[in-house]
Amino acid sequence: MPEKQNEEFDFIREKIKNKPINKRRMAHQILKTAVLAVFFGFVACLVFTLMRPVMERWFYEQEDPVVKIPRDDESLLTETERLHTENEPEETESESEVKEPSTQIIEVPRDLEIEDYQKLQDKLYAIGTKANKSIVTVTGVKSDMDWFDSPYETAGQSSGIVIANNGRELLVMTEKKMIVDAQAISVTFYNGTVADAFLKQYDGNTGIAILSVSLESLKESDLKNIETAQFGNSYQVSQGNVVIAVGSPLGSNYSILTGNITSVNNSVSTIDCNFTVFTTNILGSQAGSGVLLNLKGEIIGLVMQDYSSKGEENTLTAFSISELKEIIEMLSNNQAISYLGLKVSTVTSEIEEGYGLPRGVYIKSVEMDSPALAAGLQNGDIITQLDDTEILTVEQYEQYVRRLVPGSGVAITILRQGNDGYSEIKCQAEAGHL
Repeated sequence: MPEKQNEEFDFIREKIKNKPINKRRMAHQILKTAVLAVFFGFVACLVFTLMRPVMERWFYEQEDPVVKIPRDDESLLTETERLHTENEPEETESESEVKEPSTQIIEVPRDLEIEDYQKLQDKLYAIGTKANKSIVTVTGVKSDMDWFDSPYETAGQSSGIVIANNGRELLVMTEKKMIVDAQAISVTFYNGTVADAFLKQYDGNTGIAILSVSLESLKESDLKNIETAQFGNSYQVSQGNVVIAVGSPLGSNYSILTGNITSVNNSVSTIDCNFTVFTTNILGSQAGSGVLLNLKGEIIGLVMQDYSSKGEENTLTAFSISELKEIIEMLSNNQAISYLGLKVSTVTSEIEEGYGLPRGVYIKSVEMDSPALAAGLQNGDIITQLDDTEILTVEQYEQYVRRLVPGSGVAITILRQGNDGYSEIKCQAEAGHL
């Protein structure tokens, strides 16, 4: 019996041998695994590379690049005075004691010829031609419906000028009125390249608008042909200076005109700001736009035909660029320009003595539907304080209002004339945005 049981379980004691290894199949499997590892590694690397900018935008808020425009000093010498000073030789102590005789060069005057005038014109136009590389054509496309409810599109054009490259975008300065209500904006550069643009920020008072053109939409070869305009010091501009108008002073883009500054003493009072206005003898279009350049090719004036005086509509009028630099810088950095809605002037010591008005900022008019009107300010009031800051000049008023954030409150202290003289009144206004 036990022998029979042993025979039944003999198979359990059988030795099980491992399956022979197929080296060829193993090599094939290893190669297949290695290929798949490389493939999936490549795909993962590609996905991480493509998703990195997106993930950085999601988890890390990138700071926008800041545009800086240096301010100008009003006390600087005019160009004529500076050149005169530079040409004066400096005397040292030793030179003042003993002066060695110098060789005198006698120049024989030569009569100017017609060709000399042409050479001078060629040099002036060469400055304008170089500046045209920073000029662009701004096109705003608007959609509308006709009488038969059929959609149609209209396109308006104006000139613009490239004022900055912040490493992420090109910033183009133009006039807001030409692109108002536009559903699409495009920019055509001097070399014919067309790129989409969008409105970054604008100032409803002056009408200055800043457009943004992404650098990613432009080729490297296109960027090499695009110049960035340089700002000059318009405080140095004086009557009789030669200027060059570029942009579309005649209504057609890339036109170049030359002439002289005829007046630098005019000013215009706008909402919350007063600006110096340059008049020229350059004949232009009432719809003209662009900038004025000095002989260095720097911008010294922004053409603003809407502010031309009566009788001067056919000549170019421009705002002093030095007074606009802070506004342009704020708009370039996407900062809104606040306003209260007042046209003001400074009560100088002469006005104080002659008319018996207290020192401060005189309110000439209050704009309708403005924050100032809602705060109860009236024509003839005199502002003496904004919050805790004393305000005695228009410049101080402009600076303070410009630094307000739209929507923020400001306490305004005024003097208002009554039967018993001037009495102090405090008003509360909320800064707005045109």
